[in-house]
Order: sequence, then structure tokens, then C-alpha cells
Amino acid sequence: MYDCIVVGAGPAGASTAYHLAKRGHSVLIVEKDSLPRYKPCSGAVSPSVAAYFDFDFAPAIDRQMRRVRYTWKLGDPIEAALTTTDPIWMVQRQVFDQFLVQQARGQGAVLKQGTAVTGLESKGDVWQVITDTGSLDAAYVVAADGAQGPMAEWLGFPAVPLRSASVLEVAMATPVSDDCAINFEFGLLKQGCLWNFPKQQGYSIGAATFLGKSPKNISSIIDQYSQSFGLSQGQGHLHSHPLKLWDGNHPLHTHRAVLVGEAAAIVDPLSAEGIRPGMISGVNAAAAIHAALTGQSDTLAGYTATMHDSWGADMQWAKRISGLFFRVPGIGYRVGIKRPTATQRLGQILAGEVQYVDIANRVMKRLSGGLLS
Repeated sequence: MYDCIVVGAGPAGASTAYHLAKRGHSVLIVEKDSLPRYKPCSGAVSPSVAAYFDFDFAPAIDRQMRRVRYTWKLGDPIEAALTTTDPIWMVQRQVFDQFLVQQARGQGAVLKQGTAVTGLESKGDVWQVITDTGSLDAAYVVAADGAQGPMAEWLGFPAVPLRSASVLEVAMATPVSDDCAINFEFGLLKQGCLWNFPKQQGYSIGAATFLGKSPKNISSIIDQYSQSFGLSQGQGHLHSHPLKLWDGNHPLHTHRAVLVGEAAAIVDPLSAEGIRPGMISGVNAAAAIHAALTGQSDTLAGYTATMHDSWGADMQWAKRISGLFFRVPGIGYRVGIKRPTATQRLGQILAGEVQYVDIANRVMKRLSGGLLS
């Protein structure tokens, strides 16, 4: 029997496993796929996550970026540079996720890959995790199985609406130039945006809507955007995947179990950033489970409270800004994105130096003023 079974080997699950194993607990990671495995994701990571770990992330970083470029309907370009202490990391998820799992295994965590979890049963103070290769027992369970994983439902949590995103992965025969930029496009996709995140030898071209319904012609919109970089959809592989955006605080714990990462619906509703909050949730979940295993009471409720206070309280402002910006993106681009401080604030938010609450009143006032004018 294990102290904890973590279902899912993404950044949230691996972060949980690392910090629990480091504290001396027996941890099993169960992953349905065999690692390394591809995960649809554009792969931008805030370097601020390094503060929660005591190892060097350099082997898992594909590229570091400071230049940012914005366009409105493929025109009116704005270029700027991030002013944060560290540049944004670009990662390949098959590399990044496996690297984090290897760090957890280095602390003593066990990995059981290529194993699908098919059920879950509570036996008082023990969870029985049923897999396609047999049953496993643990005192605590962590659901880190992503936006479409079944764990949240099996644990009795209410369903959360999903939004759809797409990412076109284009591999290049030669390295991408060092003068490339992180690209964002507004206006081409109604109530959403597109982006192009360069890697060392390829591009991740993504698209997501934040309001209303996803358009049926998303593939052709991505192809149009790709062509602005001299690329075509035929050069790569298009993947669709769900997003579990933050849409209000809700419990993240139940009897001897917690939700982390996308399973917990904590993805930023304005930027769709998911890796950083997922890893933070894993760190906090590990602290709560460790406390519970050492005899402290109500620590899992403390995990929910911590995430609500530290993440959810700020995401309510991100959601408000998102709701206003994506209703009037043309005005948002003119009075917000084109401001010289826009990229500076973006970098500070991703780096954790500034929160949405710090800028929300100014941003919403500008957007409202632009709408009135």
C-alpha cells in the first residue's frame, strides 16, 4: 500500500509526486500512456515555477524568449520585449513532462506507465485504484488526469464546462532563427486569439476562444494564420484538446483525495496558461497531504482554501478582464495591447511579480472608456 497514488504524469501530477516523495512518503504515479508522450500544448512556461523546486530546469527547456509580437487581423503589428528578470521558457511537453517525472523518481516515487485507471473505490481510510492490470491501494489519491480525465467525476466533483483549443505542431528541417518572437494575433478569431510559439526547430501554432461557441472553421483560420509565417497546415499536425478554464471557486478536495492541474479547472481564463498553476497546485497539494499523513487534521480543506486565496482570488479578475476584452477585442487591442506597458505587465503576471488584481481597475477602465468613446 502506498501513502499516495497520483493519477496522471503531467506537470501537476509530477510536481505533487516530487514534493511528497522528497518528504519521505511512498508515492506511485499511474500514467495511461508510455513516456515520453506528446501532449497538445503550446508549451510556454513561466520561469517562476523554478522557485518551488531545488533542481535545474535547463535540460527541459527548449528555448528562452523575450521578444513579443502582436497583430490585429494580421496587420498593425506591435513588437516589444519582456522586462522580467528571466525570459519565458518554451518547452516540448514530451520532454518537459518526462523530465519532471524523472525528478520525482529520483526522490523515490514509483512510475507505473502504460496503465489506465478504470475505477476507484473508497474503503474507509484506503482508496483502491482499479487499473487495467490490477488494483492498487493508497491512503490518499491525487487526480491529475487532465481536463477530460474521469477521476474528478469518480470522486464526486461536479462537471465543469470545457472549452476547445487547437494547436498545429510544425517541425522544421533547420533551426528557427534567433530573431523570432512570441506571436499573438487578435481579430482573426472571433472572441479569441491565435498564437505562434517558436521552438528550437519548429512552431506551436495555437488557437482558442474565451467566449461564445468555438467556430466551425477553426482549421481554416489556423491555416490562414500559419500562412502569414510562410507555413501551411499541411506541413504539420493539427491537434484539438479541451481546456478547463477557471470559472469560479469550487472545492478541490474530498475524503482523502484532491484535484490538481486541469482536473481542478484552474487554467487562466484570460491567457489559457495552465502549466504554472498546475505545478503550483501540485506543490500545495503535496504540502497538504504530507500534513495529513503526519497526523494533522483538515489539511485537505486547507489545500482548497490555499488555492482559492492564492489563485482563485486573482482569477476572478482575469475572468472579468477576459469577458470585457474579448467582447470588444478591437478596442482592447487599441487601448490595451498597443500601450507600451502591456508587454511589461504580461511578463510580470507570468512571472508572478504582479497579479491581475493589481492592474484590473486600470485595464477595465481603459476598456470601458474605449467602448464609450
